[in-house]
Amino acid sequence: MAARSVAAKSVLRRVKIELDAGNAGPAELGKMLGPYGLNLREIMVRYNEATAGQRGDRVPVEVTVFEDRSYALRFLAPPTSFLLRRAASGDTVTEEQVREIAQRKMPELNTDDLDAAMRTVAGTARSMGIRVKTSSGPDGRES
Repeated sequence: MAARSVAAKSVLRRVKIELDAGNAGPAELGKMLGPYGLNLREIMVRYNEATAGQRGDRVPVEVTVFEDRSYALRFLAPPTSFLLRRAASGDTVTEEQVREIAQRKMPELNTDDLDAAMRTVAGTARSMGIRVKTSSGPDGRES
C-alpha cells in the first residue's frame, strides 16, 4: 500500500519512529501505529528490507498515515548524536569524521553548504562533550 498520489489523499497523521535498522519488531510498531489500523507486518517487512544494509544503526522513519488507511514511508538518516557517539574515539572526533556525518545528514539539514553542515555537526558534538580534532596546524589542535 505505498502512496500512489500523495497530493490526492488526505493525511490523517505523520508519525516519526526510530527503530533498529533491519531488526524492527511488531511490538515497537504496534505501539505507535496500531491505533491507525495499518498492516503492521507489511510496514515491518518494508522497513527491515530497506534498512538491512544499515544494521547496527538507529534509523528513523516517518510514516504518513492517510484517511483510507494507506501509508507512505520516508526513511531518514540516523540522529547526529548517534552518529557522533559511534564515531567518537573516547571523547574526540576528527574533522574528517565530522565531514562524513555532515554529508550523510545533508539532505535533512537546512543548508546545501558542506561547511555550514559541518559547523552544525561540530556544535552538536560540543554540546555532547565531544571535542573535534581539526587537521589545521602541525599538531592538529582540538576545539
